[in-house]
Amino acid sequence: MANTHTTGSRRTPLDWAGLTALAMLVLVTGGLVATFGPLLAIACDTCQDGVRTPHFENALVLVAWLGVPLTTLLTVAGIFLPRGGAKAGGIGLGVLTVLMVTLLALGQ
Repeated sequence: MANTHTTGSRRTPLDWAGLTALAMLVLVTGGLVATFGPLLAIACDTCQDGVRTPHFENALVLVAWLGVPLTTLLTVAGIFLPRGGAKAGGIGLGVLTVLMVTLLALGQ
């Protein structure tokens, strides 16, 4: 079976549209994780003011303000690299999911 996709072929406009849509999805997901992750991590139904003080506050801030934006930026850059693409986008979305779970765990 011959491989029709060679390493020297250029991306088509449809490829670029798909990569752009994936990059937008990563940007929106990164924004949601950076915005709502810390808020959900410190939310408390039984607390008087509705907010709990996390035990690992510095780690929570570090993940939310450094980890999530850096992951989002590197993922978007990886999507548009010549050998990047959907694989980089999928890995980046997975890492953002792990960071969201980490934020929720740090807030407990």
